[in-house]
Amino acid sequence: MKMTLLYIVLAALMTACGNTGVSSSEGSNDTTATTSATVGKIQFDGKAAFDLTQQQCAFGPRVPGTPAHAKCAEWLTTTLQASCDTVIVQTGTVQTAQSGPMGMKNIIGIINPDASQRLLLLAHWDSRPWADSDPDAANHSKPVMGANDGASGVGVLLQLAHQLKQAGTTLGIDILLVDVEDMGENENEESWGLGTQYWASHFHTTGYKPLFGILLDMVGSSDATFTREYYSSQYAGGFVDLVWNCAVGSHFINAQGGAVTDDHIFVNRAGIPCVDIIDMRTDTGTGFCPEWHTIHDTMDAINPATLAEVGQTLINVIAELEK
Repeated sequence: MKMTLLYIVLAALMTACGNTGVSSSEGSNDTTATTSATVGKIQFDGKAAFDLTQQQCAFGPRVPGTPAHAKCAEWLTTTLQASCDTVIVQTGTVQTAQSGPMGMKNIIGIINPDASQRLLLLAHWDSRPWADSDPDAANHSKPVMGANDGASGVGVLLQLAHQLKQAGTTLGIDILLVDVEDMGENENEESWGLGTQYWASHFHTTGYKPLFGILLDMVGSSDATFTREYYSSQYAGGFVDLVWNCAVGSHFINAQGGAVTDDHIFVNRAGIPCVDIIDMRTDTGTGFCPEWHTIHDTMDAINPATLAEVGQTLINVIAELEK
C-alpha cells in the first residue's frame, strides 16, 4: 500500500496526556477484553465498527473496476446518507502506474455543512489488486481483501458518523472515503493515493479549509502500534500533540515513529495539516503488520477493541475542539 521511507529509532516524547485519555508506551491500559472504550463524552462502539468492517469485506476485495468495488461504493454512499447531512460522490479518472487510466469514486459525508470550524477525517476504501508482499510467491497475483488495510479505518468512520448523528456535534465534520489509494509502486511515491491526489486538486467545496485532518489506515490489528508518524509531525506537529493527548488505550504509543507515504502526504501538500494514525512496526521486514499486502489481510486480523480505541480517540478530539 505504501512504502516506509525512513524509520527513526523509537524514543519517548515528553508531551503530557490530556485529561481526556491515556497515552502509554508501556501497554498498561489493556482493552482487549472489551469491545468499546469508555473515555470521552460518547462511548464508541468497537463491535459496531467491526461489523461495518466485516460488511465491506463481504463484498470481496474492493479492487477498482470490479463488481465488488461498484457494489461497495453504493453501500458506502447509502450508509453515509443515513448519518450525514449531505453526501457527495466525486467521480473522475486517475492514471495508475500499472493499469493505466482508472475510474474512481471518492465518497464524502458532510456533517453540519454550515459550521465554519471543520475537521477532515479520511480513510481509503479500495483494496490492493496484488498480494505482492505475501510470503508465498504463488499468491502475488491474487487480490488483497483489505480488512485492515482500508476497511478498518472506513468502519471506524462510518460508526463515528452514526454515533455523532445520535449525540449531535457543533463541529463541522467531513468524512472523506478515498478511492484508488492502493495501486502504487514502492519506488514511485506519486503512484500512491491517487484518489486523494484527485480530491486535493478538486476540493468538494470551493475554498475548502478545515482546521486539520486525521487519516486512519490499518487501525484494526490486535497488536497495532500507533506511533507519531514522521511526516505528520513535520507538517502538523501541534495537531499530532492534540491527537496523542486525546488518545486512549495501549496501542497509541507516545513516541516518534517512521515516515510513511500515505494519503496524508497529499492532504498536507494541499495546505491542510493532516495527521496519520497508522499501524507501524519495528519487528517486521516491511515496517507494517505481517498481513500487509498479503492474502491474510482478512477479518481474522481485526479486533473490535482496537477499533474502539481509535474511535474513542476521534471522539475525544472532537470533544476537545468543541470546548
